[in-house]
Amino acid sequence: MNEWEWNLLEDKAAVDHIEIAGVRVRPGDHVRLHPKEGGDILDLALRGQIATVESIEEDYEGARHICVVLNDDPGKDLGLMRQPGHRFFFTPAEIEPVEQVDKQRDCGTGSAKNPSILVAGIGNIFLGDDGFGVEVVRRLLARPQQTGVRIADFGIRGFDLAYALQDGYDTTILVDAYPHGKPPGTISVIEPDLENLTGSPGGFVQPHAMNPMNVLMMAKSMSGSLKRVLLVGCEPLDLGGDDGRMGLSDVVDAAIGTAVEQVEALLQRILKAENF
Repeated sequence: MNEWEWNLLEDKAAVDHIEIAGVRVRPGDHVRLHPKEGGDILDLALRGQIATVESIEEDYEGARHICVVLNDDPGKDLGLMRQPGHRFFFTPAEIEPVEQVDKQRDCGTGSAKNPSILVAGIGNIFLGDDGFGVEVVRRLLARPQQTGVRIADFGIRGFDLAYALQDGYDTTILVDAYPHGKPPGTISVIEPDLENLTGSPGGFVQPHAMNPMNVLMMAKSMSGSLKRVLLVGCEPLDLGGDDGRMGLSDVVDAAIGTAVEQVEALLQRILKAENF
């Protein structure tokens, strides 16, 4: 893709979702890549890879392009920061929704119940311990997945999370750094009071910034109501200072395993109550 084509895509507003093989695909969803035949060596390397949809964009001719970052790319977060080199564009014909594959594998018919729980990792990996939620979700995605649960890394994409909250999940579990005066590394589970969310979402949510309470306010203003939301938060030690810093502090990194176990325990209790 040349610079002119890149700029055309950058100037267009993102599309909320696209239908592929009967599955609604949104930013944050996982897909398998099938580059068209006859491509270059990069297409061969990408064929069959699992990636995360960053955005769905439309060019000036009305054609839609799906922007993805590879799940196994060590620099994928540079793609999520909208830096060329770690972002790849594909047509809908070159994308296979992983959700569709999982449904066919799990029940043989493709008619499994839609996920009722969203686990959303949020945070900025360039701000030290603010990357806590992203790392917890990365580890959760490496473990066996449960029917009825969607796990997604939203990073700092506040708009994408607000839109995801419109999908009717019975429970949303947000995983994030949570400064609340506890010793660094403390894992806490709280349930925000959704009925008494106050303030206006206007001007709060930026496309590439994340404040969970502001995102909830925006989502509530869009749908009029939200179902149950839980926050699994970790008290940070270091948010990177004015210049930022990649990497978790030792005490927060040591708490990742506990947070993963906490999220999985919550999922077990919720799924058991819902009789999956």
